[in-house]
Parts: sequence; structure tokens; C-alpha cells
Amino acid sequence: MASKFLDHGKIERNVTVLAVLSFIAVAIGGIVEIAPLFWIDSTVEKVEGVRPYTPLELAGRNIYIREGCYSCHSQMIRPFRDEVERYGHYSLAAESMYDHPFQWGSKRTGPDLARVGGRYSDEWHVQHMKDPRAVVPESVMPAYAFLADRDLDQGDMREHLIAQKRVGVPYSKEAIEAANEDLRAQATPDADTEGLASRYPKVQFRDFDGNPSRLTEMDALVAYLQMLGTLVDFEAAAPQEEPR
Repeated sequence: MASKFLDHGKIERNVTVLAVLSFIAVAIGGIVEIAPLFWIDSTVEKVEGVRPYTPLELAGRNIYIREGCYSCHSQMIRPFRDEVERYGHYSLAAESMYDHPFQWGSKRTGPDLARVGGRYSDEWHVQHMKDPRAVVPESVMPAYAFLADRDLDQGDMREHLIAQKRVGVPYSKEAIEAANEDLRAQATPDADTEGLASRYPKVQFRDFDGNPSRLTEMDALVAYLQMLGTLVDFEAAAPQEEPR
């Protein structure tokens, strides 16, 4: 009886039966995929070293998004040999856990930037922004020289951190209260950075745009770029990636 009812020929010719069975199959699959999410805290396994952005890095990221850099640059190295050999270790989900929105992308008019941090000097980045073809002759990237002429004005960075905290980024009360001071301290020579260093491991302190007399949008963007891909010790994280 069951085999007669499940005869493919009859099912495919009976629209009602086909629709009902299709709905049941999709419903079961949906439940299997969705139900476990109600019993787990996160689908992303944390990796040591990943931390929230400093206020200056977050300001740089805001500029990166404002200027549409994601339209030409991805931040997601896929686990394929050609990508790993060209860009570095493939991207881990945990590296984007504090990105709202994430910057993975798929368009690569320019190279992937997931591991660009530390690959070039600050001076290289500044020159590249001012005149891309001066350092990469074949580049089609537009110039962003104006970033070095604009003072960084991100408003009250405490509000930015509060907004990030509301979507799950674990900024402490102390970090939020000190956001405006931390923003300037990171790029100001001889500033008191002890508190900033304790709040953000592996933070980079220096003037990023070569002009210590002012804090510019170039400072913020270079600080953001120089941080990308530098937080995770991939040799230490390797055991977590091994199949079990």
C-alpha cells in the first residue's frame, strides 16, 4: 500500500500530493537546521586574540565603509590553495564576530585585505591613498588624498561604542567612558596609553599618517588597515581547526 502511494509517477502527476509532500520535506529540513540555534549561545567558536576594535580603529572602519572600499576589496580569504598562498591563512569566522556589518565581500577589483595589517609600512599606505599609481603602477584605485587633509571628527565615540555593545560587542563600561580619550591617545606620541593597552591587547600606538600635529581621517583608516589580520596567532589556533 505504501509503495503504491509513494509511486513517483503518480506523485509527480498529482499537484496536490506533490505540494503536500514537498512542504513536509522542507518543514522537516527547516526544523533540523533552525531548532538547534535555540539551544546554543553562538555558532562561532571563539579564537584567542580576537578583540573589539579600538575607538580609532572603529573610526577608521567607519571611513572604510563610508568610502565604499568594500566595493572593490573583500576581507575573506577562502580555504583554497591559490588564495592562501597569495593572501595568507584563510579567514576564521571568529575574526569577524565583532563586525557589524561584516566586510567579507566577493568583489576583488583590488586585493583581499584580510591580512594586510603589517604587510606594508604606514608610509606606504599613506602614499597609496594619496596616489595609488605611485606605488602600484597598474592600480585602478581612485586617490583619497583628502583623508590626510581632514581632521578626524567622529563625534562622541562613546555613542559609537554603546551602539556596538547593543549588538553584542563586549565593550566594558570603562572602555566606553574612555572612548574619546582612547581615540586620540592611540595616535598621539607620548600620550598616556596604559589604560588603552590594558583594554585592547596588541593595540598599535603611533602617529599613522606622518603628521603628529593633528589627528586626521588618514590616521584612523591606516590604523584600521594595519590591524587587519594581526590579532590571531594562527599556529596557536591550528589545533582548534583540526577535525575531531
